[in-house]
Amino acid sequence: MTKHLARDLDDLHHDILSMCAMVEEMVHQAVDELTEPNYDRARAMAVKDDEIDEWDVRIEEGCLKILAMHQPVATDLRRISSVFKIANELERVADLAVHIAERACGLVTWPEVYAPANLKEMAAIAGEMLRNSIDAYVDMDSGLARRVCSRDEIVDRLNREIIEEILRRMKETPAYIEPLLHLFSASRHVERVADHATNIAEDVVYLIEGEIIRHRTEL
Repeated sequence: MTKHLARDLDDLHHDILSMCAMVEEMVHQAVDELTEPNYDRARAMAVKDDEIDEWDVRIEEGCLKILAMHQPVATDLRRISSVFKIANELERVADLAVHIAERACGLVTWPEVYAPANLKEMAAIAGEMLRNSIDAYVDMDSGLARRVCSRDEIVDRLNREIIEEILRRMKETPAYIEPLLHLFSASRHVERVADHATNIAEDVVYLIEGEIIRHRTEL
């Protein structure tokens, strides 16, 4: 590896870590909004989402620059490919965090409508999956990445249970359909956060082991 390639890869690494930290914070804030919605915080998150979009573009440009100037191979090429995909997954997670906060704010005028107890649990698991997938990238730990992937089924099960409860409450109290739809959407968004965390973990496995594990039932 040349000195210039090492420098550019190091810059790319620091950029993706900065983006990771911001997105992780947004997810934590979005989860808090589910129990304590706040319009000002939701608007602030939308501003942060614009910053995440800028990071996504910056990292993409950095990846393309390295590919064009250095023509990396083997592990270096896998790292660039993985960082490119991870940045895209993080940008989508940031969008979901904003959507969750917006759905939570839809409950402000409906204080009598409460979130299902396991929605907070599911959100905590999804947030932990995201954090662990990022840790797996930082520590180059494919074992941790594979464990992240294995937890996606737990989130899927909780999401099904939450949707079933929300649909039951809609039938029992049609007057609350509007706020319950906000909860329905929030649950789906949280489930998608876990999906993106799983995608990041799969990218980490590819980076470390050179193995593509997408769409496999056994990890």
